Amino acid sequence: MKKMNYLATALTLLVLLACKKNEPNRDYVALEVPVAEKSPEELTIHGDTRIDDYFWMRLSDEQKNAESPDEQTQKVLDYLNSENDYKERALKHTEGLQESLFDEIVGRIKKDDQSVPYNNNGYSYYTRYEEGMDYPLYCRKNLDGGEEEIMLNGPEMAKGYDYYGIGSRSVSENNELLGYGIDTVSRRRYNVYFKNLKTGEMLKDQLGNTTGGVVWANDNKTVFYTSKDPVTLRAHKIYKHVLGTDQSEDQMVYEETDDTFSCYVFKSKSDAYIIIGSYQTLSTEFRYLDANTPNAEFKVVQPREKDLEYSLDHFEDHFYIRTNKDAKNFKLVKTPIDKTTKENWVDVIPHREDVFLQGFVVFKDHLVLTERLNGLRTIRVKDWQGENDHYIEFNDPAFVAYTSTNLDFDTDILRYGYTSLTTPNSTFDYNMNSKEQVLLKEEAVLDDEFNKDNYVSERIYATAPDGVKVPISLVYKKGTDINPETPLLLYSYGSYGSSSEPSFRSDRLSLLDRGFVYALAHIRGGQEMGRHWYEDGKLLKKKNTFTDFIACGEHLVNEGFTSPEHLYAMGGSAGGLLMGAVVNMKPELWNGVVAAVPFVDVVSTMLDETIPLTTFEFDEWGNPKNKEYYDYMKSYSPYDNVEAKDYPNILVTTGYWDSQVQYWEPAKWTAKLRELKTDDNLLVLDCDMETGHGGKSGRFERYKRTALYYSFLLNLEGLTDFKL
Repeated sequence: MKKMNYLATALTLLVLLACKKNEPNRDYVALEVPVAEKSPEELTIHGDTRIDDYFWMRLSDEQKNAESPDEQTQKVLDYLNSENDYKERALKHTEGLQESLFDEIVGRIKKDDQSVPYNNNGYSYYTRYEEGMDYPLYCRKNLDGGEEEIMLNGPEMAKGYDYYGIGSRSVSENNELLGYGIDTVSRRRYNVYFKNLKTGEMLKDQLGNTTGGVVWANDNKTVFYTSKDPVTLRAHKIYKHVLGTDQSEDQMVYEETDDTFSCYVFKSKSDAYIIIGSYQTLSTEFRYLDANTPNAEFKVVQPREKDLEYSLDHFEDHFYIRTNKDAKNFKLVKTPIDKTTKENWVDVIPHREDVFLQGFVVFKDHLVLTERLNGLRTIRVKDWQGENDHYIEFNDPAFVAYTSTNLDFDTDILRYGYTSLTTPNSTFDYNMNSKEQVLLKEEAVLDDEFNKDNYVSERIYATAPDGVKVPISLVYKKGTDINPETPLLLYSYGSYGSSSEPSFRSDRLSLLDRGFVYALAHIRGGQEMGRHWYEDGKLLKKKNTFTDFIACGEHLVNEGFTSPEHLYAMGGSAGGLLMGAVVNMKPELWNGVVAAVPFVDVVSTMLDETIPLTTFEFDEWGNPKNKEYYDYMKSYSPYDNVEAKDYPNILVTTGYWDSQVQYWEPAKWTAKLRELKTDDNLLVLDCDMETGHGGKSGRFERYKRTALYYSFLLNLEGLTDFKL
């Protein structure tokens, strides 16, 4: 025992010596900061007037795409460039650190990697990367033998483009033709192209303004695709295209006229049906068509109803449907294909109050369910006779298990994925009868010092102001001294029912190996604890999302994991809204905040139905044309609630071509923070002038922004020149 205590003491001493910190660099204080011009715009509704001094920053797509910028466009460009220039000067001392972090992060990634192949219709499909290439090769091999076929050569195709996004890929039933989407702007508007896989020749057919993919009918010449509104970018029309004809001749087979809905088209797992889905936050509707008769009419499965959600797949003589009909946490039903309306639905998996049904996969002899138990996503396997019903067992305190690509009906093998905060993403084949499993691949981490057993994962609970217990998942490196001076990064999202999953990321090691604790707050607005978790974090309960996150931060401080001087927060998109809200509500709790592509001008955006996503999201945030929602939204909207007070250090990022959160939201927020904040903490805006919501398109280039995030945090801690 004494020997063990001695070793523990020695290890702690070594860690403390390694963790000697420098003082954070504050040379930026002497720099002149950008000052945005103020041009007051009065925005009045419900008898209430808001003054927006930076309304002028908004540009239309026409202005952005014009060959020569008009006066307003040039003024916006000048401001964004001045912010980028200030960022470069303020963070110049971190350039070496950013380069080191980028090299370190990229150095852990296997350069000649390959995905696990999956089989479909006589071929094995996979992607692979060649050494030094930023884009993948999309490949296949005939299962009867033969050479590799490179369907798409990503590195060659992307040459000469600042941004190159390859959308979905779809092969015809006869395996001879490939349809695929390309976006070179980063606005998520794709052009679809077609390739003859036998000859390598490109077809003349091109489909513009699509969502990025096509669905093949079984005649190998007819495809269905989704078109977008050119202004709002809402996916609202489904077209039928016959190869060899011009797009102008395409027949519109469905139009979504309700501007709160969007639509899409897909094929059933059986390849027997083409299905059109219409969806909004609280309602869905599906139509189906026999894939052998592409010129027939689509039939409605179940007409849309408010608050009725369902999704479906096909097996034998039935549609299997996941639905919330009389089932808050969803249930699984089936219905005959010739009697699809809800009065014919029969329960397969009844509703359960304590289990959230997330998804399902149908096999000939088995049904596989993805379920959430105690906030964790797990996998349940049962045969149709009901004799073998079990969960796949996992041991980590926080983990993610999910079904992968399973296109074969007649098999006893389930392909699934698994990851945790300490375990790299892994792919397994699982025998659903014998319960035997084979590890096909674990994500490689090219770091001689990496061993997953050297990291610790925990799951704890904070108490929200209304008494609700909020889970927190944590990970840190063994030997990290947990005390009030330990730096801790708290991350979350908390909207749209999207759960913050406790998965592994190799880039995160760059923080963990330098003494950071990383924590995930599973706050309301996500769906971790069931459907009620989502419903209690949206609309007129949205503030629960923010107070949950603050409660998690305070709990971590109170439990001695860190202190406000060393606590950091990060979130992106709607998670950026979270960041904007919590720095207004509790600025003193955080030393630094990273707000990535943040949705911060909530009221103005939700009042403007010409902005992409607005009408589609009234059921998430509310419609501010209703005074009750306007008042509530205004009470938390980050941009509307910036005050003259001290704020933490903040890094804001955006993309000029962002279609999800328009660049002007983070730009305006930054300008207003600069105007009103009373501290001399660092505030920088990084606007990528070439990309949109997802950042860079290349495999490695995206990590330059990750390196920026981490260097920002590490500089604030003075942790710039060592690893644990």
